Amino acid sequence: MGNLKSLPALIGSALVIMGILYIAFHFIFLDLFVDLWWFESLKLENYFWLKLLYKYLLSGAVTLGFFAIFFLHFWIASSYLGLNPPDDVRHDVAKRQKFQKIANTFMSGSAKVYTPISLVLAIIIAIPFYTQWETALLYFFGSNSGVNDNVYGQDISFYLLFYPVYQLVQQELLGTAILIFAMIAALYWLEHTLIPNQRKDYPKGAKIHLSLLLGFVVGFVVWGFMLQRFALLHSDSHEPIFYGPGFIELRYQLPLIWAAIGTFLATAVTAGLFIFWPKHRIKTPFLVSLTAFVCVLVLPKIGFIPSLLQRYLVNPNPVKTEKPFIQNNIDATLAAYQLGNIKQADVSINLNAAKDIETWGTQKRFENIPVWDREFIIDSYRQLQEIRPYYHFRSVDEDRYFVLDHIRQVNISARELNTSKLPQEAKNWENLHLRYTHGYGAVISPAAQDADKPQVWYLRDLNMTSDIGLSTAHPDIYYGQEQFDYAIVPNKLDIVGIAGTDPSQNEAYHGEGGIPIASTFRKALFAIYLHDEKIFFSTNIASDSRLKIHRNISERVAKLAPFLRLDKDPYLVITKDRFYWLMDAYTVSDKYPVSKPTDSDFGQGQQRFNYIRNSVKVVVDAFDGDVDFYIAEPKDPIIQAYHSAYPNLFKNLADMPADLRSHLRYPRDLYTIQMQMYAKYHQNSPELFYEQAETWQFANVRDKPVLPYYQTMDFGNCNDSEEFVLINPMTPVNRNNLSMIGVASTIDSRQCGKDYQPSITVYQFGKDVQVNGPAQIEALTQQVPEISAQFTLWGQSESIVEMGRMIILPMGNTVLYVQPIYIASVKNKMPELTRVIVSIGNETVMDKTIAGAFEKLKQIFIKNAGPVSRVMPTIPPQ
Repeated sequence: MGNLKSLPALIGSALVIMGILYIAFHFIFLDLFVDLWWFESLKLENYFWLKLLYKYLLSGAVTLGFFAIFFLHFWIASSYLGLNPPDDVRHDVAKRQKFQKIANTFMSGSAKVYTPISLVLAIIIAIPFYTQWETALLYFFGSNSGVNDNVYGQDISFYLLFYPVYQLVQQELLGTAILIFAMIAALYWLEHTLIPNQRKDYPKGAKIHLSLLLGFVVGFVVWGFMLQRFALLHSDSHEPIFYGPGFIELRYQLPLIWAAIGTFLATAVTAGLFIFWPKHRIKTPFLVSLTAFVCVLVLPKIGFIPSLLQRYLVNPNPVKTEKPFIQNNIDATLAAYQLGNIKQADVSINLNAAKDIETWGTQKRFENIPVWDREFIIDSYRQLQEIRPYYHFRSVDEDRYFVLDHIRQVNISARELNTSKLPQEAKNWENLHLRYTHGYGAVISPAAQDADKPQVWYLRDLNMTSDIGLSTAHPDIYYGQEQFDYAIVPNKLDIVGIAGTDPSQNEAYHGEGGIPIASTFRKALFAIYLHDEKIFFSTNIASDSRLKIHRNISERVAKLAPFLRLDKDPYLVITKDRFYWLMDAYTVSDKYPVSKPTDSDFGQGQQRFNYIRNSVKVVVDAFDGDVDFYIAEPKDPIIQAYHSAYPNLFKNLADMPADLRSHLRYPRDLYTIQMQMYAKYHQNSPELFYEQAETWQFANVRDKPVLPYYQTMDFGNCNDSEEFVLINPMTPVNRNNLSMIGVASTIDSRQCGKDYQPSITVYQFGKDVQVNGPAQIEALTQQVPEISAQFTLWGQSESIVEMGRMIILPMGNTVLYVQPIYIASVKNKMPELTRVIVSIGNETVMDKTIAGAFEKLKQIFIKNAGPVSRVMPTIPPQ
C-alpha cells in the first residue's frame, strides 16, 4: 500500500525530470551542437568557443562577484554581535547560555538563509550584464584612439567603449549598495532587538560597518553625478540650430553638477556625524548642507532661470555667445562621419563647352557612361535570362571589369534559386531540399550601349556563354540574397535537366561547404532541429551529404558577427574559380560626443547613431558559403576592440585575394549618410553654420531625390586610368540649380596605387554662373520641339516612354548631363533603350549614340563661339 501511495509522486517527479531534460536538450544542447557544427563547417570553431567563453565567463564572474558582496556583508552582520556579549552576560551562566543560543542562531544558521538569498539577489542584480556582455567585452579589450573630444578632453574611446560600461556598473553598484545598506541596517536592528541585555547604543563595529556601507552609497551617487556631466554632450535643446551642449549647459548646468557633488558630500558627512557620533550630534550643519543640496537639485528644474539667460544673454548675441559650442558640434560631426578630410575643388564654368567637348569626348569615355540603369535593365534580365521558372534575378549590381582593352562598367546579376513559381505538385520535400538546391551562374552586360540596338551581353545563358572570356569553374550559387531554405547535397538522386542540358551543369555538389551528415545521430538531431522528420527517414541522404543552412548571406553574416551593421546592397563578383558576394559592414555608436545623430535601418531595423565607420569588408563564397572578414578601417577603436577579443576572426585587407580586392567600392549607404550630413556641415565656421545660407540637399527630379550612383570614368587624376566612383549631385535647399558634385573614390588620387584608399572630392560651383540641376535640364528637354514631338509619337500604340536616371558628370570646366530614354510595352514591361539625351549648359540634343550627340553639341558651340568664359578662382582636381 505504501508503494502505491508513493506512485503518483514518483510519476510526477519523473515527468518533471523529463520536462527539464527536454527543455535543456531542445533549447540548450541541440542549438549548441548544431551551432558548433555550423561554425566548424566555416572553420570558425575557435571563434565559437571563445565567444561562448566570454559570454558565460563575464556573466558568471559578475554573478559570483555580486554573490560574494551580498554574502560577505550578511556574514559580517550576522556574526559580529555573537562574538561580543556584555560583561554582565559573560559572568551570568543563565544569561550567557540564553545569549549564546540566540547568537548561534545568527552565526551558525546564517549560511542556510543568506546563501540562497545572496544568490537570488546576485542573479537579479546581474541580469543586465547577461544581455550586455559584449559591451563589457569592448571595455576589457578596448584601447585609446588617440583622439580627444573638444569639451572635456577625454579620449574618444572613453565614450565609445568605456562610458556605456561605467553607466551600467554605476547603476548596478548604487542599487546594490542601497539594498545592502538597508538590509544590513535591518539585520543589526533585529539582532540588537532580539538579543537580550544589549546596551542602548550600537557597538562600534556595527557603526563602522554601516558607515562603510553608507560611504559606498555616497561614493556611487557621486560617481553618478560625475557621469551625468557626459550626458550634457548629447543635449538636443538647441536643435535645429546646432546639436550638443551650448552656453546654458556648460556655463549653468555643468557648474550645478559640480555644486551638487559638493553639497551632497557635505550632507553625507554631516548626516554620518549626526547618526553615529552622539558627541557631534548637531543638526545645523546637516540642515544647511541638505538645504543647499536640495536647492542645487531643484535649480535645473526651474525653467525660468535658463530662460532668462537664454533671452537676455544668448539670444541678443547668438553667434558670439554660442560660437565655441557650435564649433564643437561642427568638428565632432565631421570627425564622427569621417568628413574632415574631404577635398574641395572650386570649378570655374565655361559657358562655351566646345573645347571641353573636344578634349573630353573620347570613345573610351563614351563606353563607360551607364545609360542602362539597374532599375530598368532588371526587367530585361528577368524576361530574357531567367530561362527556368525556378530561377530569379533579385537585383542588379554595378561593377567594373577589364574588358576589351580597358576597364568598363558593367551590370551584373546572380541567377538565384526561387522555387515559389514551381508548379504546386512539384513543391514536395524531395524537390525543394534535394533537387532544387541552388542557383546557377549570372548575367553581365555593359552599362554603356548605343540605342536602337539589340542588348549586348558579356555573359549570358545557362551555358555561361561569353564572347570576351568571362567564365568561372563553379557557377553554382548556393548562397545569395534570396530566402533560401535548407538544402542537402550531394545526395543519391539523379538530377536531370535542372541547370541545363549539358551534363556538367547537373553534376553532384563537390564543394566543402555545409555541415557533414556523417551519422544517424546527426540525422536525428537535424530532423529535430529543423522540425522535419523526413531528414531522418530519407534514404537518399548519403554518407557524404552536407546540410546547408543559413544560406541568405545577410542572415549568415549577421549570425556570425551580430555586432556589425550590414550595408543593404551586397554585390556579386565573378572570378575564374567561382562567384563571391562582397558586403560592406559598419561599426556604429550613439555615444560619440557632440556629434549630430541620424538613423538608418541597415536592413536590420531602424537604429539611431552619431558615429559610423565602414570598418569591415565581408566576402561570402557563393559556392561553399565560407565567410571572411577583412578590416578596412584599422583606426576605428570599436573594430580594434573586437579584433583584440577575436583575433582569429578578422584578417588584414592586404590579405584579401587581388581579384576580389580590385572590386572593392565605396559603399552607397555610407556615402548617402555622409552627404546628408555634409549638406549642412560643410559650412565649417560658426558664422556660416548659423546663417545656413549654403545648406544643400539631394538634387530632385520628378519629386524624387537623385541618390548616389556608380560611375566608371577617367577623371584625369591617375595617369589616364579609370576610377570606379560614386557620384552625388546636390542643389541649394529649395532650389534646383546645381551647387556641387560629390565624387567618392576608392583610390587616393595623390598616390594612384591599387590599395583601397577611400576618399571624397567635392566639385563646388560658384554663384556667378548658374549650373543647371537635373530638374531644370528635364524642363529644358521638354522645351525642345523635336524631343517633345518624338515623345508624343512614342507614347502612342500602347507604349510607355520612360526617362532613366540622369547622369551628371564634371567635364573639364563644364557639366555633362546624360539621360537615357526607354520605351516599354504596356502589357510586357521589357524596356528598350531607344535614345540618349545629352545636355551641356543650356544646349540639349537627342541621338542614338552619345558620340553622335557630342558631335551635334560641338557644332552648336562652335557656331555660337565667343568670349563667354566667366572667370572664377580655379583649383585643379587633386
